[in-house]
Amino acid sequence: MAAQESIDPNKPLEFQSAEGRNNILGFWIFIGAEFALFSTLFASYFILVDRTAGNIRGDALFDLPLVLIMTFLLLTSSFTCGIAVHEMRAGRLNRMLVWMGATLLLGLSFIGFEIYEFVHYAHEGATLSTSAFWSAFFVLLGTHGLHVAIGVGWMILLGIQLKQRGLTPRTTSKFFIASLYWHFLDVIWILIFTGVYLLGMVR
Repeated sequence: MAAQESIDPNKPLEFQSAEGRNNILGFWIFIGAEFALFSTLFASYFILVDRTAGNIRGDALFDLPLVLIMTFLLLTSSFTCGIAVHEMRAGRLNRMLVWMGATLLLGLSFIGFEIYEFVHYAHEGATLSTSAFWSAFFVLLGTHGLHVAIGVGWMILLGIQLKQRGLTPRTTSKFFIASLYWHFLDVIWILIFTGVYLLGMVR
């Protein structure tokens, strides 16, 4: 049998195995591809931002207080996710799971508010087929919202696995990768908040 890699106390557990290091590197490459995807969606949105076909404009419906609540929820979830990583590296599984739970709760709240926002816009007559602008808007935000939902499901499964297997090089590398994904979604949301909502309201 091949000898197991020795544990380096000065290195985080998620980086202890070659598999974990390679998976983390591979995920950074994946994030690069995701940036390319969202860059395309942003480019489409900004090209079509004035193509309202004479219908309702975004600034007529955008609700800044609601968007600020959504922003607060998602940014706070990134903070709680960071604390979960800190607790993971300290070897405190139960505390880590508590902060994971807080992250999930905030993420689910964000999704709930986004669904409410979309339903409200639909009731006001702004749907995917209303104009090119609204198509680009819903595709961009819907893609981000879908990614958040995937992140929530991913963390739920990881939480179950961590509860069953504890903190190992494999489980910790998986959660560290999930945390990178979650922080990436926060960066995308900041760009959406700035480029779609704030600029949309001052047009």
